Amino acid sequence: MLSAFPLVLVLYILPMAKGFNAFVVLGIILLLINQSEQLQSSQTQTLLRLQLLLNYPDVLSSWNSSVDFCNAEPTSQVTVVCYEESITQLHVIGNDGTPSLPSNFSMDSFVTTLVKLPDLRVLTLVSLGLWGPLPGKIARLSSLEILNMTSNLLYGTIPHELSGVTTLQTLILDDNMFSGWLPEWLGSFPVLAVLSLRNNSFNGSLPDSFSILENLRVLALSHNHFQGELPDLSSLTNLQELDLEDNAFGPQFPRLGNKLVRLVLGKNRFRSAIPTELNSFYQLHWLDLSFNRFVGPFPSSLLSLPSITYLNIADNKLTGMLFENTSCNVELKFADFSSNLLTGLLPSCLSDSKDRVFLYAQNCLATGKENQHPLPFCRNEALAVGIFPHSKKSKPSNFALAFGITGGIIGGIVLLGLIFIFVRRLNEYKTINKPTTRLISEKASIAYTSKLLSDARYISQTMKLGALGLPPYRTFALEELEDATNNFDTTAFMGEGSQGQV
Repeated sequence: MLSAFPLVLVLYILPMAKGFNAFVVLGIILLLINQSEQLQSSQTQTLLRLQLLLNYPDVLSSWNSSVDFCNAEPTSQVTVVCYEESITQLHVIGNDGTPSLPSNFSMDSFVTTLVKLPDLRVLTLVSLGLWGPLPGKIARLSSLEILNMTSNLLYGTIPHELSGVTTLQTLILDDNMFSGWLPEWLGSFPVLAVLSLRNNSFNGSLPDSFSILENLRVLALSHNHFQGELPDLSSLTNLQELDLEDNAFGPQFPRLGNKLVRLVLGKNRFRSAIPTELNSFYQLHWLDLSFNRFVGPFPSSLLSLPSITYLNIADNKLTGMLFENTSCNVELKFADFSSNLLTGLLPSCLSDSKDRVFLYAQNCLATGKENQHPLPFCRNEALAVGIFPHSKKSKPSNFALAFGITGGIIGGIVLLGLIFIFVRRLNEYKTINKPTTRLISEKASIAYTSKLLSDARYISQTMKLGALGLPPYRTFALEELEDATNNFDTTAFMGEGSQGQV
């Protein structure tokens, strides 16, 4: 490249020359500049090779070895940018009607040709019909900062070799057929600012390493098959756009930084309440929470966020009462509250404005302008999904319920124990008090009544011992005792102990 000193010297000497002509000077300067931007011949041959492999768009047909690629006029489809005799940017963009590449097209050969442009920093290859797995050798473009291969037919996984391109700031692979789980190493790019993988077939959960992409500004993963909880993204203080539409994320609302400008969570599986932290998202322009199962009260303060222009909460289970005097941001142009469980009145800031689109059908609002359910419908539906008026009391009430169930079980066990003891005592009492002493009162003489009653008490105590499992014994009837003692004659008296006469 021509240095600045010779050029300044020419500009200084030529005006002093005899017969000075300004047009001659201008021509010399342009010649010098053109010579300074002359592309290396090897890179010219690389571009011509790419032309043969693609053969589209039509503007490529004008390429030949005499074309000055570095100074060619850029178009909407092809742009080449050079720096110091080397290509640093290559943009080739087709359209929806891109012809199919020949059956012998090889993505591997195509990338092998591309990497002969070692100083490429920006590579845009959009809508060209490129098909096949993305070869790992793409990482040989070690200075790459922007890689955009949107709207092709690429499939497979993102090659691991790409993790070595630490200069990568933007990776856009929208509208392809990539699949599989996102690798953990995607979170290792130190300067990655844009990651867009819309409309592919990726699945699984997002790696936790995403939570350390401190420079990330755009994360667009809509229309894939992702699922599960999101990693904590609250530390991504530079994140401005998060688009996760049409996946299976959930059920909890993700933790996010409050610098977001665009948040799209529609068509997922979120089932939690809308967090009150959203009230501090002062830069939020676009909020789409539609087609989930969000529950709990709708925070009407979202209508008055200072930057909000689009708000969509349609097809959820949100409850709460709207009021006519609810305030709205004057910049709010679209609001969709359809198919929720909202009650109350239409906010006048929405219903009275002709500059806004406001949809609110299939709620229980007090209006006749759009289809509304009767008020009991919303109340019953709210109970069916477990929504109660004071969500903060849900934990104490659950504790009380658990405590009541546990106490009931313990009380039942104690009651059964008491019943068992009572029945056992009753049986013992009946056994002890059998009517054997009635025979004594009927046939015994008056003189021996007190003695026999004392003996009867002794017999009762003996029976108690039998009830406790001691060896069995025989109980004698009164008639047998009379016969054995000659009607208790004194001649049968043997002695007297502590328990009575024998």
